[in-house]
Amino acid sequence: MVLAADQFTKHLALGGLPYQREVPVLGEFFQLYLTKNPGAAFSLGTGVTWVFTLALAVVAATVIVLAVRSVRTRSWAIVLGLLLGGVLGNLTDRLFRAPGFPEGHVIDFIHTPWMWLWFRPAIYNVADIFIVTMMISVAILVVIGIRFDGTRDRPAAKDDAVETASAEA
Repeated sequence: MVLAADQFTKHLALGGLPYQREVPVLGEFFQLYLTKNPGAAFSLGTGVTWVFTLALAVVAATVIVLAVRSVRTRSWAIVLGLLLGGVLGNLTDRLFRAPGFPEGHVIDFIHTPWMWLWFRPAIYNVADIFIVTMMISVAILVVIGIRFDGTRDRPAAKDDAVETASAEA
């Protein structure tokens, strides 16, 4: 679903937006700005696009293997599934868009200048939104201690207190 939404919105952007010109939707708050990104975030690494293609393929394969072998909980399945959709959205661009395999440029068109504070403004797409939000979700699941199988890590402070109390008794 994420892959389809990403590719559909890119199709709409390519067909309906002027190339590299701001289109205000909500003033400075939300704009559309169609561009083709040969690099990673903030157009870094434009000369080694094939590396990003390889990295996306490795991430996609890793997510699939983890999901099939280890994931037994709905929260991890949803997070990894949405992450996979985002990764596949940008991988599809790298594989099939000009200038061609494996150096295709990723279509970006969402621009929120206010979000980047003192950094160079980023222009991104639906796949990027899911990649970032799902990586934050992965971090949250890890921090709260939910394992792939659905079991939870017990807090270390609580374990130490129990062991100390047992040893003193």
